[in-house]
Amino acid sequence: MTIFELTDYFMGRDKTFASELTPHITQAAQETVKRANALMALFHEANPKAHVRRINSGWRPATLNARVPNAAMYSKHMSAQAIDIGDDDGQLDAWLMTIPGQAALVAHGLWMEHPAATPRWTHLQIVPPGSGRRVFNP
Repeated sequence: MTIFELTDYFMGRDKTFASELTPHITQAAQETVKRANALMALFHEANPKAHVRRINSGWRPATLNARVPNAAMYSKHMSAQAIDIGDDDGQLDAWLMTIPGQAALVAHGLWMEHPAATPRWTHLQIVPPGSGRRVFNP
C-alpha cells in the first residue's frame, strides 16, 4: 500500500529552500499528505494488486516553480495545497474517474486535474479550482 510521509512530499526542498518555507506552508503540506494518504488507502482497497505510487511533485517554492516547464504561474504546489502522484499505468486516474473514485475525492476534500492533462501522473489539490469542478482542466 502507498503511504506518503511529509519528507516524501517536501523532497528535500524544506532544506534547500528553507527561506521560503513558512508555518502556513508546512501546515498545508501536512493536510495535503493526510488527504492523499486517505485517498490512496481507498484506492488500494479497491485495487489490491496496484503497485505502490510515488510523489512526482510536492511543495514547489516559487523560485523553483518559475523554472518548471508548463507549471501554472499560481500553482497550488507553491502553497503546498497540491500533490502529483506517479500513475504510469493510468490505474489511479481510471479509478478516480469512476463513481467510487469520485466519491473518494469528495469524501476527502480533493480536486483533480483531468487525466487528459496529466499523462503518467495524477494531480490532486486540497482547494477547489476556479471552476469549482471536482475534475477540472488546468
